[in-house]
Amino acid sequence: MRGSAPEGAPRTRHLALRRPATAVAAAALLLPLVSAAPSAGAGQPPSAALQRAFDDAAARYHVPRSVLLGVSYLESRWDAHGGAPSVSGGYGPMHLTDARAAVAGAPEFSADAEDARGDAARPRRTEPAARRAVLPAELPARLRTLPRAARLAKLPAAKLRTDPAANVLGGAALLAATQRELGLPASADPAKWYAAVARYGSADDAASGAAFARDVFDVMRHGQARTTDAGQRVALAAAPRLTADAAQEKRLGGAAVRRASARGSGGALECPWTVACESWPAPYEQYDNGANYGNHDLADRPKEQRIDTLVIHDTEGSWETTLRLIKDPKYVSWHYTVRSSDGLIAQHVPTKDVAWHAGNWYVNSHSIGIEHEGFLAAPDAWYTEAMYRTSARLVKYLAKKYDIPLDRQHILGHDNVPGTIPSTIPGMHTDPGPYWDWAHYFALLGRPFKRTAGSHGGLVTIRPSYDANRPVYTGCEKAGEPCAEHGSTAVRLHTAPSESAPLVQDIGLHPDGSATTTGVNDTGARASTGQRFAVAGRSGDWTAIWYLGQEAWFHNPRSHPTAVNAKGLVATPKEGRSEIPVYGRAYPELSAYPSQVPVQAVTPLPYKLLAGQKYAVGGRVRSDYFFSPTFDITKHAVVRGDDVYYEIQLGHRVGYVRAADVEVHSSRS
Repeated sequence: MRGSAPEGAPRTRHLALRRPATAVAAAALLLPLVSAAPSAGAGQPPSAALQRAFDDAAARYHVPRSVLLGVSYLESRWDAHGGAPSVSGGYGPMHLTDARAAVAGAPEFSADAEDARGDAARPRRTEPAARRAVLPAELPARLRTLPRAARLAKLPAAKLRTDPAANVLGGAALLAATQRELGLPASADPAKWYAAVARYGSADDAASGAAFARDVFDVMRHGQARTTDAGQRVALAAAPRLTADAAQEKRLGGAAVRRASARGSGGALECPWTVACESWPAPYEQYDNGANYGNHDLADRPKEQRIDTLVIHDTEGSWETTLRLIKDPKYVSWHYTVRSSDGLIAQHVPTKDVAWHAGNWYVNSHSIGIEHEGFLAAPDAWYTEAMYRTSARLVKYLAKKYDIPLDRQHILGHDNVPGTIPSTIPGMHTDPGPYWDWAHYFALLGRPFKRTAGSHGGLVTIRPSYDANRPVYTGCEKAGEPCAEHGSTAVRLHTAPSESAPLVQDIGLHPDGSATTTGVNDTGARASTGQRFAVAGRSGDWTAIWYLGQEAWFHNPRSHPTAVNAKGLVATPKEGRSEIPVYGRAYPELSAYPSQVPVQAVTPLPYKLLAGQKYAVGGRVRSDYFFSPTFDITKHAVVRGDDVYYEIQLGHRVGYVRAADVEVHSSRS
């Protein structure tokens, strides 16, 4: 039985956790979704109080200021998140962890009965019984750093959870104590703190600690400056000649390699050497006396089928819960999980195999799924800087390995994956949601979103200022209630160039004719950073784009633009066609199927692209279907058709149009 969603919108169920309207998920170490207070800096001049707090803490504990600032930037980008804990129980700018304080009585949860394969070739699972969250008797060291920091700083633990300056003092005290424990002096040279930084980043794991330290030193070399979520202006001067202490780096690097090698014994790892990566294999097993199997399919990609898409998810659960669920053959699967606190990567499924992660079998067959520990409705149960950076390295590695373009047509959020047929659209997932910082992520990928054309380029790339763009969302914690004010990656779309105009309709998402809402899980009138759309018109400070078969207007003032001009290829209905269909998958024509493979219907979605409308083209794909309903791989088959499709930016999600139905040409107007 499906639970109700805020505002009548689809629920994010990734990892298929049952989330009630209160938006509280449960897990073995799942933390409650606590909303941050509205930004103290909204509409106010930046404050230097936090910068002074770093100065004071550095002087008091004899930790180089640059080390303290670099560690904090990697942990939180200097944000305090209004005192809200991260998904791993971390508080404040220094991400000091106190899981026992953060874990409140978590409710029961159960796996959803949907088949996340996005394929009707196998029956749905039956829904398991609800389970109760259990807190282990002994927490790992990485989840309990705040109590120790409080003792060292001689401050109440509650103060470290809520007061950013106290939190920074606690972090400095912890770094200084770590340096002493390593038998190292409190040197003024940042290079001498490399091992202490690594221990701070992950006391439980040498490999992830080494990766954390490398990133901190990279931040110190390049410098950073930003205004935080609380309106604090913080800066770290660049030190381009900074290097780590060679002896410490060598000793730590050797331990990390040995640890990674030992952990990788369960399966071959496919990760860049610059990240901490471990093998946590998903099972390929039969169950129900051999009548069923899970939780992924063996394949031979890209030899048999190309890999052209990377799908970014969030787990809607904790690291511990995620690793438990991936071991269940009756559950779904994905290729990688990235840990919030330090960016540690676990690989579960070889990239050549097909994981059941996207809810769309065609996308599954051509993609790699990457989960990120966190919650979309609680942005301050954090998407950390360490996680962003490690994930970006993994994506760059995979994109190079499989020749995947680094753009938003090929790097999709789970919320950009289309429904397969009309009936599946309302249930499609909505992670990583409107708070995932796509602009920052693509900057880390080395592909920042920039203007590529003048006003006559014919396309726009959505690119609001993340921190300044704060549309009101509802339903993060309770249906109908506003979410805490927060930066967002998405812009709202209206039927006319006015804030008072209704939001555009998504007839697939709301087939009953109900209006699009501001619900955090309602993607019906949302364009996201990096997505490219064809321009349909302009009026003053407003721009219209073609979206789900209609004109959709968003506020795009010259003084604070929310999009930049672009150029590229667009698809438009062929001359003489009043409308054309759009599809959620690029399946072959009927005549392509051999007798032993059931024909898959080429079912249009409920959207129509009308004559004269234009849609940005993401790529050209030849139709195929991966038939794999059995454990016996000798009965699998790849059906290849003659039909060719173009992937287009249909709305918030992508779609596919048949090449025979469209003309493709330059977007220049």
